Amino acid sequence: MRIAVVSPLYEAVPPKAYGGTERIVSYLTEELVRKGHQVTLFASGDSQTRARLVSPCRRATRLDPMCQDPVALHVLMLEEVSRRASEFDVIHFNVDYLAFPWARRLATPSLSTLHGRLDIRELKPLFREFREHPVVSISNAQRRPLPFANWVGTVYHGLPPDLYRPSYEPGRHLAFVGRISPEKRPDRAIRIARRAGIPLLIAAKVDRADREYYEQKIRPLLREPGVEFVGELDDRGKQELLGGAAALLFPIDWPEPFGLLMIEAMACGTPVIAWPCGSVPEVLKDGVTGFVVSDEREAVRAVERIGSIDRRRCRAEFERRFTAERMARDYLHIYGRLAAARHPQVA
Repeated sequence: MRIAVVSPLYEAVPPKAYGGTERIVSYLTEELVRKGHQVTLFASGDSQTRARLVSPCRRATRLDPMCQDPVALHVLMLEEVSRRASEFDVIHFNVDYLAFPWARRLATPSLSTLHGRLDIRELKPLFREFREHPVVSISNAQRRPLPFANWVGTVYHGLPPDLYRPSYEPGRHLAFVGRISPEKRPDRAIRIARRAGIPLLIAAKVDRADREYYEQKIRPLLREPGVEFVGELDDRGKQELLGGAAALLFPIDWPEPFGLLMIEAMACGTPVIAWPCGSVPEVLKDGVTGFVVSDEREAVRAVERIGSIDRRRCRAEFERRFTAERMARDYLHIYGRLAAARHPQVA
């Protein structure tokens, strides 16, 4: 198939450090190319891909100090996609609802994977207006606020199987990875680790919007022993951090759409201790790949019982459910359905 994959421009594909959506776009794109499809990737100019790369900007906007209006660059990119639409059998948007007005006017079949939270008041009238546009969820839980949308599938994220090496030795620390923000609850992770008496390594970025929260709520907690803040990590650093951890703490307080970190930990053979928010009960198997807990006391008990989780089973569940090959296969099935519906065969 001739496939266009459209990425956000905030991070490169793949991202240099943090960047969940762009990371998944990269894994999907490279797997589609590996399967022999003709793929055009619309992304920032510093992206690395075996697909044909088309970009409206030289650098990812988050890393470009000269960029003042990243939305303007996204509009330029979507206009370029629209101009080239006839070159493709299907266009796969990954820029949430920003592409909807363009998609409505295209003759080429298209779909949008929704990567963010959908429990936002303003989204309901927007999705009602564009309810004809095919959308894909990354978990069934993500769909709940918008049941009337044109859902054409749920596709769980996937990783290349050789991205992380599994470690089957008991870990010596706990890990918190991702972003310092109120909904990610790093404060919970710190309290859990201290009560359990196990060191905690925090690998996370601090966005400008969360700087005040970090300075007022989290930074004072980092001054006490037992917690180390290591900043953002690349895949190699994440391998060492997650692979050497007894468990990943995922104490979220928001409707998580998917939670890429959970399957990254599983790929390393590392169990996860998480709150039952959003996708967590879909991704984790309680008692098999970790523990789903409802409060900090339960989380501490889960840390104490973490040795009962078979790290080989964690890796096996990753290989069975969350590889990039499985993800690409699921998307190709949806692409084929959309293309067939647009161009049905004449009997």
